[in-house]
Amino acid sequence: MSNRLRVLFVCALNKWRSPTAEALYRNDPRLEVRSAGVRSEARRRISREDMEWADVIFVMEQEHKNWIHDRFREMKLPQIQVLEIPDDLKYMDPELQRLLKLSIDPEIDALI
Repeated sequence: MSNRLRVLFVCALNKWRSPTAEALYRNDPRLEVRSAGVRSEARRRISREDMEWADVIFVMEQEHKNWIHDRFREMKLPQIQVLEIPDDLKYMDPELQRLLKLSIDPEIDALI
């Protein structure tokens, strides 16, 4: 049984921001990570199973948190942190990686 923190990264389309965050933290021994998107056309759309699996969710924008609360209102949701990462950088862009690490590292350190 794993005692690693289960982290779900969420953006709109699961194309650039959340997959970059997942890739950045995939090999962190303290974490299990997944990524998903909130829009119907997302590469991988967020599910009830994701909500049940996650210990914490990092969303890129407040809009994503609002969507999760609306969509899964009948569930007890995990903690949701809003990172405020803009949607103007491509997958694994060095600036996107820098912004994600700056936002996520302190949050994870505080949770572990």
